[in-house]
Amino acid sequence: MSDYEQAARDLKAATDEVKRFAEASTTELRNLGKVTEETKASADKALAEMNGLSARLGDLEQKAARRSDTAESKSLSLGEEFMASDAARNLKSSFQGRVRTEMERKALTTGPATMGATTSAGTSLIPAMRLPGIDMIRLPQPTLRSLIPSGATSSPIIEFVRQKSFINKAAPVAEGAAKPYSDVSFELSRANVAVIAHLFKASKQALDDAPELVSIINAQGVAGLEQVEEYQFMYGDGTGANVLGLMKQATAFAAPAGLTVPDAALDTIRMAMLQASLALYPATGIVLHEIDWFRITSVKDGIGRYVLGDPQSVATRSLWGLPVVVSNTIRQGDFLVGAFATGAQIFDRQSVAVEVATVGDDFEKNMVTVRIEERTGLVVYRQQSFITGTLPPDATAAKKS
Repeated sequence: MSDYEQAARDLKAATDEVKRFAEASTTELRNLGKVTEETKASADKALAEMNGLSARLGDLEQKAARRSDTAESKSLSLGEEFMASDAARNLKSSFQGRVRTEMERKALTTGPATMGATTSAGTSLIPAMRLPGIDMIRLPQPTLRSLIPSGATSSPIIEFVRQKSFINKAAPVAEGAAKPYSDVSFELSRANVAVIAHLFKASKQALDDAPELVSIINAQGVAGLEQVEEYQFMYGDGTGANVLGLMKQATAFAAPAGLTVPDAALDTIRMAMLQASLALYPATGIVLHEIDWFRITSVKDGIGRYVLGDPQSVATRSLWGLPVVVSNTIRQGDFLVGAFATGAQIFDRQSVAVEVATVGDDFEKNMVTVRIEERTGLVVYRQQSFITGTLPPDATAAKKS
């Protein structure tokens, strides 16, 4: 076994070990409310070992690329392979008759590597230079979970009792007089736990020969899952297998009594914060589309200075002390202001799970099926906690004279 093959196997084993400790940490966090120091130490050690093996594998790949002229990595030509065969080894100048030997196909074309529908152009005549690593498609990073607290559930349906109304009739009462009753009503609310999943195919050779590819496929698949999860938490309509998202439950933006609807994006967001505060649920975060955040941060005053600060300074994504989550999931022009810390909660029935199996004709085609799924739900305790609406089309209306 070559050094590269050994390093690849070691990296795969180390990666599996890291996954095992990640699952153990999740279990301890769910059952104990924290991760034990022993598990933390073991996980850190396994992660350090995996990183070291990954770096070693990268070094071996680069060395192999530079050794293309050595005997170990040299691709034999048709003639060289024939002369190295057992049939040709005993040839002498006095030989008469015929010898025949089967050549490996790679001696003719050096078995170009195949990935998807693309085949490497390199052959044994002019070997292609293979750069280390894999250039991946970038996916948006989920951000909504950073605002909402998470919990765990073992049920497919989450029920909770929510106060529906409160009419306060408390009043001063004269001695001996009947006390007034305040009106309080409650309702039972439900939230479904949704299954979010997807499948894709991969060749067994790719999984065996490139542990790095295995980890990247897992990461890409998980990122795709989380991207859909964020959309469900934002816009899910609650029908069928969908989550009932924040935008479907949030209260519509309206100017409080005595105020007029503003024509500037910043004023609109500030008034939405006021609306949440008047409902007794002060906002803890803001969600905006990246283009809308660009429009807001590009507003200048009458002499050309940026309203939200010096471009040369380190700018934080915040407005009036609240963190601004910039997401491509929320639609351009929409905004969401809310008490994320207290008004909603995510419940995970099953954390993200990655499974690999052979199904259907996978065995025949030397393929495997990768399935990635999770089970999660969203509970909104109080709809007044969240305010949503549409930003004014002209952000420059916030200019200062």
